Parts: sequence; structure tokens; C-alpha cells
Amino acid sequence: MRTLHEAIGAVETYSPAEEAFNRRRRTWGLFLGPVVFALAWVSPLPLDTAPHRLAAILAMVVVLWITEALPMAVTAVLGPVLAIVCQVAPARAALAPFADPIIFLFIGSFILAEAMFVHGLDRRIAFTALASPWVGTSGARILVTYGLVGTTISMWMSNTATTAMLFPIGVSIVAQLRRGVSGQDEALRRFATAMMLITSFGASVGGMATPVGTPPNLIGIGLIERITGTHIGFFRWMAIGVPLVVILFAFLAVYFTRTSTRGIEVGEASARIVREELARLGPVTRAQRNVMLAFAITVLLWTFPGVLALLGQGDSPLARSYMTSVPEGVAAMLGAMLLFVLPVHWNARRFTLTWEEAARIDWGIVLLYGGGLAMGDLAFSTGLARAIGEGMTAWLPGAGVVLLTAVFTGVAILLSETTSNTASANMVVPVAIAVATASKVDPMLPALGATLGASMGFMMPISTAPNAIVYSSGHVPIGAMIRYGFWLDVAGFVAIVGVLALIGPLLF
Repeated sequence: MRTLHEAIGAVETYSPAEEAFNRRRRTWGLFLGPVVFALAWVSPLPLDTAPHRLAAILAMVVVLWITEALPMAVTAVLGPVLAIVCQVAPARAALAPFADPIIFLFIGSFILAEAMFVHGLDRRIAFTALASPWVGTSGARILVTYGLVGTTISMWMSNTATTAMLFPIGVSIVAQLRRGVSGQDEALRRFATAMMLITSFGASVGGMATPVGTPPNLIGIGLIERITGTHIGFFRWMAIGVPLVVILFAFLAVYFTRTSTRGIEVGEASARIVREELARLGPVTRAQRNVMLAFAITVLLWTFPGVLALLGQGDSPLARSYMTSVPEGVAAMLGAMLLFVLPVHWNARRFTLTWEEAARIDWGIVLLYGGGLAMGDLAFSTGLARAIGEGMTAWLPGAGVVLLTAVFTGVAILLSETTSNTASANMVVPVAIAVATASKVDPMLPALGATLGASMGFMMPISTAPNAIVYSSGHVPIGAMIRYGFWLDVAGFVAIVGVLALIGPLLF
């Protein structure tokens, strides 16, 4: 049985030119990181000893993250370890964020996603949607439904996993079109490009809807809570994330259907292959029902405080007791642990998920999150963040909350084009909080703008793993990815700033 990460690795490839670029970038990072560290260490910065040393460490960590000279998780651990060695902070304080409760929200949601993949529940959802009579043989409806499936699934699974799952389905549809489409070759090329791009773009957009949809969301939530003391619950996040995703997916659907489905009429053979794949899956299995049950219970536990708030009971003793007893991380772990006790075959004592399957989750992302949280904590506890914030406010005199939100949303989007979205969130969110605090502005909306902007890198194959996956298909010219990605970045920037400006003040 293939694992989630085997499936991702099987399709995430780069062209020879991109491989050469990545190799040069990593090589430069190996040498540039220590040089930047040394220069910052000896530079006469107007800082006390601890923040000065942390500035040198942070400068090297940023270089290593951007160049990916070391594995991202290794760099994340290197930062707090060097902080201990250089006597910036004691070990207990520097490493405490690796046990933050949100770490367990990561772990629990990853285990649930792994169970969906192991038992093929994600493929069943995709083929069921695509085989519906409404979709039929319309190229536009196939494209929109296919993108909507990816967007919806990625609300709960990582965008990379969602893209890896949908990618072979999209490639199969395109291959069938080559044999059965009634249209010109140019129309087919445009449609194939749109099918691939809506796979990665839809998955990246959908991840913004829920806290567990993509790692930058939890990174931002964790940094905001640890630095400002403000807790962003599951329901409150979705009050911003879901409208944002609806807007951006509507933009994607209109943009792609208007530019890429004209002249395309899908043959019956292409529609039949989807129905055949669904039939091949057979009836819903006991394991799939168990995964759906565990997932439904987890979502109910996550959203129950929001339901109480809608009923006017948000500050009731029941709500306060529930938030103390079942925070989001505990809810995720309860749902994940159900997978180990819900039986698939009781006589054989075979349960929905084995530990060997659960242990295949992406532990590197967990370490990356913990390391970013640790560096954010250290930046504020040593006073480095305050110094950075006061220095940057001179460039933005009199900036209000909307301007700061726009600035840090834009910075996160630009940075995410050249480095991973998790690294972008780790780097930009603490700075957004520091600058907003120094400007005597509530840091919540600028930090949320930076968090959401970190998920918006769409222009290059190296911007996100989903982009790299679909680029490997050969159906996506680099010029098309840049063109479509640019306009989605622009739409995302406007949507993020607009939604936060309109809805944010009602929630925070």
C-alpha cells in the first residue's frame, strides 16, 4: 500500500534547469549562511548582548530557509539550539515551544489526513463528484468541479497531499481528451494547462479556509497566541478563511473557464473513465466509514465553541469549561486516537490505522513549526523584535492598521514566491507583530495578513510543492504559470486585505 509521502514524491519533480538552479541556490546558502552569521555577530549593532547574538542566529536561519541549503526542519531546530549554545536563552525556555499545544493539533490533523489517504477516502470523494450527472461531458463543469474537489479536500488535508492525490486523475482526463475531444489542438493545450493549474492553485487556496488546511495557518495562530496572548479558535478562523476561499475560488473558476474551455467538448469516453474508476473502488468500506466518523467527531469538537457563540453562549460556564478541557489540539488527538480503536476486523484485531501508518506523517513540518515558534518567542523575549519594530516604523510613519495589513500581506506574498510558505510565515508574522506593536496598532490584522499571504505563492514551480507537482506534467508552460499565478497573487492580495478590513474588526 502506497503512503501519502510516497505518492507526493512520485510526482514532485523539477526540470533540469530548475534542478540546476536549486543546486546553485543551496550551495550558495551553505557558504552565505555562516558568513552572514559572522558579519552580524561582529557588527556594532545598537543591541544588548542577547538580542545581538540572536540577530546573528536569526540572520543565518533566514538565509538557510530562503536558500534551502539544509532541510527546512533541520534549520528550524538549528536556530533554538544555537540560541542555547550562544547563551541567548536556557534550554528549557528555548525548546519549550516544541511542546506547544498547537503542535498536537498539527500531529492529530496529519494522522487524520494520512488515514484518509491510506484508505482511499480522498479518491472516493473526488471520483464521486466528477461522476455526477451534472458534470456530464461539459469541459467547463469538469474543470470547475475538479478544482472545487481539490479546494474542499485541502481545507482538511495539506495542499501538497491534495495535489498529489488529484494530479493523476487530472492527467488521466487530459490523456482521454487527446483521444476523444472535438476541438482544436490549441484549445486542448489551454484546457490541459488549466486542469493542471487549478489542481495546485485550488489546493493552495482551499488550505486557507481552516486552521489545519495548511501549516502557515497554524504557524500564524501559534505565534499570535504566544506573543499577543490572543487565542484564535477554529470557528473564528473559518469566519475569515471560508469567505476568502469562496472569493478566490470564484475568481479561479471564472478566470479559467473564460480563458481555457472554449472550443472544448469532452467526449463520452472521458466521462466514462471517471465512472469506471469510481466503480473500481467498490462499495464504501468499513475503514472508510471509520475515517469519516473520526473526522466528523473531530470537526464537531473543533467547531462546538463557535456553535455556542452563535447561540449566545460564548461566555457561558459551559463554553469556558469546554475550551479548558477540549482545546483544538486535544480535539485533534482525540479524533486521531479513535482511528486506533475503531475496528475494521474485530476477530483479527485489525483497526482503522496502525502506528506504522500513522508514523508516516510529515514530522519535518512539525519540527519546522516548533522551530519557527521558538525563534519568534526568543525574538520577543530578548527584545530583538521590539528593536526591529521600532526601526521599521521609521519607514512607515503614521501607518494605520489597514496599511500595515496591506504591507505585510504583500511582503509575505512576495517572499512565498522564493521560499516555502511555512518559512515565509515563520519570518514575516513575528515582524508584523513587532512593527504593529511599535506603531501602537493592534497587531492582529497585520499578523493575519502575513499568515494568509504566505500561502499565496503561485507564479513559479519552486514557489510551492503543488506548483512543482503540476509543472512536472509537461502541460504547464512556465509563461502560463507566471501569467495565471500573477493575477491570482493580485486577486489574493486584494481579497485578503479586503476581507480582513471588513470582517476582522467584527471578530477581534
